[in-house]
Amino acid sequence: MITVSSPVSGRAVGLAQVPDPVFAGSMVGPGTAVDPVRAPAAALAPVDGTIVSLHPHAFVVLDDHGHGVLTHLGIDTVQLAGEGFRVLVAKGDTVVRGRPVIEWDPAAVAAAGRSPVCPVVALEATAEALTGLADGREVRAGDTLFHWTSTATESEGA
Repeated sequence: MITVSSPVSGRAVGLAQVPDPVFAGSMVGPGTAVDPVRAPAAALAPVDGTIVSLHPHAFVVLDDHGHGVLTHLGIDTVQLAGEGFRVLVAKGDTVVRGRPVIEWDPAAVAAAGRSPVCPVVALEATAEALTGLADGREVRAGDTLFHWTSTATESEGA
C-alpha cells in the first residue's frame, strides 16, 4: 500500500468538484484535490520516487513499484506559461515524500483568472484501488490524501 500525501495545505475536495471536466470525470485517473490556502508555498512530493514528468504547473512522481502520482497546480495554469511558478527539481531527480518540488502562489493564480485547485491523481489506477480519500476537510501539506493499494498481481511481483 502506498500513502499519497497532500502536496499543499488547504481544503480537500473530491475530483468531482474540480472545475475541469477531464479531472472531474476522473479521465486522467482517480484521486482527490486540494483547494489550497491562498499564500505563496512550495508544492511537495506526494510520494517517494522519481520525477518522470515536470512542468512549471504540474509534475508526476513514479514510485519504485511503478505507481505514478500526478500533481497539477491549478486548472488551466498551463496558459500562464510558467509565470508565477519556480521549479526546484529536475526531471529524473529522486525525491522523498515532502520534498519541495515547485514554488507557486495560489492567490496569483486566482488573480490571473484561473482556479488554484490542485488535483492529485493516481495514474493508471482504478477507483477501487484507492482508500481513505480525503474530502471536505482541512489538510496540511504532507497530510495523507489517500492510500493506493496494490493489486494482487503487483503484490505477487514485488
